[in-house]
Formats: sequence, C-alpha cells, structure tokens
Amino acid sequence: MTARFLLLAALLAAMPVAAFGQDNEEIIAAPVLRANVTIESDVVRIGDVIDNAGTSAQIAIYRAPDLGTTGSLPTAQVIAALQAHQVIGVETRDIKAVSVTRLARTLEGKEIESQVARALEHRNGLGDAANLSLRFDRSVQDVRLEAWNSGAMQPVSVWFEPRNGRFDVSFEIANETNSARTKLRFTGIAIETVEAAVLTRSVERNEVLKSSDVVTERRPKAEVGGDAVVRNRAVGMQMRKQLRAGQALRVADLAKPDLVQRDENITLIYESTGLYLTVRGKALEGGTEGDVVNVLNMQSQRTVSGVVIARRQVAISIATPRLPAATDASDTIGSTETAAPVSVTASNSAQMSPKAE
Repeated sequence: MTARFLLLAALLAAMPVAAFGQDNEEIIAAPVLRANVTIESDVVRIGDVIDNAGTSAQIAIYRAPDLGTTGSLPTAQVIAALQAHQVIGVETRDIKAVSVTRLARTLEGKEIESQVARALEHRNGLGDAANLSLRFDRSVQDVRLEAWNSGAMQPVSVWFEPRNGRFDVSFEIANETNSARTKLRFTGIAIETVEAAVLTRSVERNEVLKSSDVVTERRPKAEVGGDAVVRNRAVGMQMRKQLRAGQALRVADLAKPDLVQRDENITLIYESTGLYLTVRGKALEGGTEGDVVNVLNMQSQRTVSGVVIARRQVAISIATPRLPAATDASDTIGSTETAAPVSVTASNSAQMSPKAE
C-alpha cells in the first residue's frame, strides 16, 4: 500500500510540472525571421519582420519604402536593430535579406483624366466625356495613395467656364479608417472635339475626292462647327470650292458629283411603254443625279430637257397617248341604233414609236 501511494503521489506531482512546462514553451517560443514582408503603414515594426515578437511587436525600427515600392533589409542589420530592443535568439533560417513591400493604391494618369472628363460632361454646354480633350496645368502622373484609401473618386466641386474653356475639379476619396478623406484637385482647359474629314492635299473646285485625299482627325468643335463631315461621307463627293491641305471639310463644302458635264457628249434615252430609243446628244449644262438639264438632240438639233440618271445619260420622258373614255352603257339604253364593234390591234413597237425630237 505504501509503495502504491508513493507512486500515485509522484504521478500527481509530475502532472502540473509537465503542463507548466508546455505552457512555458509556448510563451517563450523563439522569434523567427520572415523573408518577405508586406505593410501598409509608413514604418516597419518588429512584429512585421519576425514571428513571436511578443510585447515588442509594435516597436518601429525602420522607415517604410515609398508607396507601392519594395525595399530590402540585410539580415545582419535587422538582427542588430532587434538586439537594440532586447529581442535576441532570432532564428534567421539562413535568410540573407528581408524584402519589405509597402502596399498602395495607384490611380493611373489615364484613369484620372477619364474621371475629370466624366465630371465635366454636359457642363455649361460641353458634350459627351468621350469627346473632351483635356490640357492640364500640371502634367497628370500616376498617383499613389495609402492602401486603405479604397473609396471611389467622388467629384465634390466642378467648375467650367465656356468662354475660355478653363476647368477646376476637386475629388474626395473615402478610406477604411474613417479618417479625413483624401482630396485631389485638377485644373486646366477642356475643349470639345469632333471627328472630321481632313484634306491630305489642296483641292480645286469641282474635283471629286478620292480615298487618299481624306483622313479622319479629331478637331475642336468650335473650329469645324456642327456640320463637320466624316470621312466615308466625303469620299466620292465633289468640291464646291477650293480648299487647302489640312482643312476640315463641312457639309457646305461638298456636293454630289456631276454625272453630266457642260459641253459633254451624252446619251439621250427616250423610254416609254414598249419603247426604248437612244440618241446622241450634247449637254448644255452640268448636273448631278436627279437634276433637270438642257441638252441638244444631235439628230434633230433641238434643245430638250431631261433628268440626269447616270454618268453621261439623260432620260427624256414621253407622254403616253390616252385613249378616249368608253361611252357609259346607260347612255345607249333605249337607243334603236346598234353601235358597230371597234377592234384595236397592238402595233409593233417600232411602228408605234414617235419621231424623236
């Protein structure tokens, strides 16, 4: 009995000691160096570079890299900084240097320009944001913000003066820390532009534009007005006046090309039911499709009017003779005379053709 009692007492006495030893190992676990560190603040703390930092975790030991950049800390320097704060016995695991990356939110220059354009859209007579050309007072570069600035760019002040095109736009960006919002301000000049057909060479009056004569460019709306012509509407059209290379085309500068030129030999076409006759003619004036022009019938030497229907072709309309109306049957009721039957025979088209004018 004595032996059993002594054994049980020994076991009970050993259990608290073992448990205490296990808890003690967790408390005094050795600090371990980290090879790669990502931070959001402007300083590097002990808890950022090692695991098991304990109460020393919040002590700052280095200035953080610039926003959105990565820096390197040699292991020897890190160990020396830790020892200065009584952090010893760090397991380095053969790490030669600690890589420190500072997180950031980057606003690209193009994104900023797009946000400014959207803020100005339809302000004081401006058009769509896609048609605005912006010239900033200061070159717009990528902007890096603290990573916790996660909110959208919200315009809080938008000003535009249409007389000189000046703008002043301010934004605010909310953050996750509920601290003061980040503010951004941009100033410059906004110009509304439109797509326009621009001449690649100087052209003369009455010239017909070819594909190589015209390119598409964006030009200020104030320069070309509201009647700018797009390229696919300009090619194949005829110039109403002389213009220099580099000038933007307007609707008033163009016309349908003349299909018939003055003093040009053309074909007169007489067409009616059962009749199609062509005669040589000479245009006395120019005209485009659908125009009524005077032409000279070279056969009869008479001047006639016709409609331009195609290149060097003018159509002459011929009035179709109308047959007399049939007598109403009611007019013959009670008549003692019997009308003789009338027979109409269709003649050959050549025989029915009238003499060409």
